[in-house]
Amino acid sequence: MGQSSETSAQTTPPPYSWRAAHIGLSALILALPLSACASGSSSSNSAQELVDRSTLSVETMLGNGSSQANQATQFLRRAKAVVVCPRIFKAGFFIGGEGGDCVLVSRAATGSWSAPAFYTMGSGSFGLQIGVQDAEVIMMLMNDTALNAFLNSQFKIGADAGISVATIGAGVGGSTGTALGADIITFAKSRGLYGGISLSGSVFSNDAAFDQQYYGRMIDPRQIVVTMSANNAGANPLRAMLAKFGG
Repeated sequence: MGQSSETSAQTTPPPYSWRAAHIGLSALILALPLSACASGSSSSNSAQELVDRSTLSVETMLGNGSSQANQATQFLRRAKAVVVCPRIFKAGFFIGGEGGDCVLVSRAATGSWSAPAFYTMGSGSFGLQIGVQDAEVIMMLMNDTALNAFLNSQFKIGADAGISVATIGAGVGGSTGTALGADIITFAKSRGLYGGISLSGSVFSNDAAFDQQYYGRMIDPRQIVVTMSANNAGANPLRAMLAKFGG
């Protein structure tokens, strides 16, 4: 994402959660006019608000009539599960990072969609970079291999050689395969000062606090999206929107 100076080799720190990353990054760019955007962390939003924003992202990204949206819709109709990140925020001032909140929804054998499990996405990098960017991202998990990899503790894009990742259209870097036959297919709409947003190295972690907030009890994401033993009527619009575009 960023470029190293000639006198300093680029290093990569351990991934961190978006909520923790946001605090440090906001402080670093506080002197910039753009810092007002950085201060709007999704941590202030409730789980239901995240579900509602995810519903809107699915509608606007897949319903705009573009060739990329039509292509993404075709893949969604064959996907085993989908991850929707209504806002991934990237900021940098010598230290860069990106992160956001996401929902994971899977398809049942009958074709209906599960209730959402909640995830955070985070990554970090050192390098000479400055700017901010936000993006909406839809990741289609095309098979059980991709879904199980995502459910197994933390999932890091690009870390598993057995999981191929491809992208649709412009705006996302770091793909590791072609769309045809890929395990994960990513579709994004990005804005800001960076030319694109790289998901390579990004780590997705279950947000147990949001799961508990949304379902009123501690529950494992596998129980939510695989055995489908949890439900919240507030997610029905999201499930209906996925059914509209993904069947």
